[in-house]
Amino acid sequence: MPIISVVDRKSPKTRVLIGAIYIVLTVGAITMVYPFLLMIAGSTKSAVDLPDNLVIPRFLVDTDALYRKHIEGLFNESFEMMQMAYDTTAVSFRTLEPPADDEGKLVDEWEAFLKRNSLPFYMYATGYVRAPVSRGVLPRILREFKAGLMDEYDEDIEQMNRAMGTEFVNWNAFWVLPEDYTLRRNKPGSDPFDLAFREYKEKLPPETRTFFCIEGFYKNSFLKSQYTEDLAEYNAAHETSYESWDEIHLSRTIPDGTDLEREDWETFVRTILNLLWLRADPAAEPYYQRFLEGKYRTIQGLNNHYETEYGSFSDIKLFEEPPREGLPLSDWAAFLEGWKDPDTGEEHLLPIEMVRLHTLEFMFRDFIEDKYGTIAKTNSALGATFGSWLDIMPPQASWHYKFFNANIKPLRHEFVVRNYATVTDYIVRHGRGIMNTVIYCLLAILSALIVNPLAAYALSRYRPPWSYKVLLFVMLTMAFPPMVTQIPVFLMLRQFHLLNTFWALVLPGLANGYMIFLLKGFFDSLPQELYESAALDGAGEFRIFWQITVSLSQPILAVIALQAFTAAYANFMMALLICQDERMWTLMPWLYQLQQRSGQGVVFASLLIAAIPTFLVFAFCQNIIMRGIVVPVEK
Repeated sequence: MPIISVVDRKSPKTRVLIGAIYIVLTVGAITMVYPFLLMIAGSTKSAVDLPDNLVIPRFLVDTDALYRKHIEGLFNESFEMMQMAYDTTAVSFRTLEPPADDEGKLVDEWEAFLKRNSLPFYMYATGYVRAPVSRGVLPRILREFKAGLMDEYDEDIEQMNRAMGTEFVNWNAFWVLPEDYTLRRNKPGSDPFDLAFREYKEKLPPETRTFFCIEGFYKNSFLKSQYTEDLAEYNAAHETSYESWDEIHLSRTIPDGTDLEREDWETFVRTILNLLWLRADPAAEPYYQRFLEGKYRTIQGLNNHYETEYGSFSDIKLFEEPPREGLPLSDWAAFLEGWKDPDTGEEHLLPIEMVRLHTLEFMFRDFIEDKYGTIAKTNSALGATFGSWLDIMPPQASWHYKFFNANIKPLRHEFVVRNYATVTDYIVRHGRGIMNTVIYCLLAILSALIVNPLAAYALSRYRPPWSYKVLLFVMLTMAFPPMVTQIPVFLMLRQFHLLNTFWALVLPGLANGYMIFLLKGFFDSLPQELYESAALDGAGEFRIFWQITVSLSQPILAVIALQAFTAAYANFMMALLICQDERMWTLMPWLYQLQQRSGQGVVFASLLIAAIPTFLVFAFCQNIIMRGIVVPVEK
């Protein structure tokens, strides 16, 4: 019968009591659900929205927040690269705003320029290949590139290492370093792996590319670092009156401005900018030939080093593009920076007036100039107000924003599932974690359903005089925390040479004092007449145990199986201690290792994925669990 009768429920005091109970239960539910929702929202985080503590991730309802996440991923979480490409005044990805200027016609010209020109690989980088700030995340392009190599080499990492000249320990150690060809020290790789990624990125849609803006690099990384981002200091030093950094441009050749402007340009070109962006006028060819003659003395000496067959130094021609590697590249850098002959003291230096920049900005300006002829016609056609050709910049921000607006739904989906895809890839590709966990849990359940019921049945059926002493002994094992027994268990397993085996995982928990105590109490409550009738009918002990005891004990046995599964699935410390061979690790050690090198988003995603098996068991076994709780009480 109910605790509160129907009549009593009509009383005001009772109604207040019932209302208070519901309020308390509701508050309790909220205190449980709210942290869980925060964890779900946290599992979608990257570096840009890490400070947010919202139940619903902001990027799901706010397109500006989604735009920031997209740009963060597009520039591989490198704010400096984004600053250079966009030449923006934003101080972080969190403060970045979508482009406000309408550059629709200029964007159309930019897309026409990209279709017309097959740009070399060093002019752009690929987005979504690395997330160093978010830590541990596998961005989309990296996942796809990795999956392609896995298919090509039949998931054999050693085979790929031999073919590509790499040294990846396993597929979860696979990574790609984002390209950066702005600084002098960064040179294109020539290994098979570098060439394979270069070939792969050329097949990707142009919208995944971020183009290197050398003018942005000049202003943001060179000028602002010298003048502490203080425009007033720059104006005072250069005797100029610029109102913003946007008015400062990088000229193709050495500028005709003040001596300090010329000095800045020359320093930047001779010592900082990557050689890939520099070209020499044909008139510099004799200077280059004299430099090589001064360094190698004889044409035979140069041929021996270069492995060439020049007849004389006058046969050597200037190249269209700088060499990519080897001694020719080193000599070209020395000629640009200046080389002093140790014997004669003569200094060989490429005249700065013969140096010109070959960057994407000037290529785009030449494209616009060839199409419209004058800056006035350009402004009229594009609806712009450019003061000179130097004011025209590739509209990367607007171009990327156009792609963003056309792909909001796929981008949202990517950021929702990205961390989960990272965790799934890790546990599926990493060792035998899933298989080991399945085998371990099955063995743990099987052993718990064999050893514990047999022990409890013996104590309940035969009732030896010392049964309570045995129960007390097995219950005393629960008084000691697992940390106390870890060392002796480890030493004993090592003595029997059982480490790194499933026996080492199962044997320490083979018999459980609490389970034996619970089962004995349940078996004692079963009608003894059934046992007597079965014995009179000639049933053997095993038949009595199996057809009577086990049949009537299914609810409590389900609870025992559930406890055994939970203990085995969640076992981390002992599984790591007694199975130090990674091939025997279960999911928990693998996920712990992943969490140690991952950011908050991946950690939360791993916790939610790890909770799925336990949640499914509880969701589909609620009736059995409740019967296991209620039936012993009723008995």
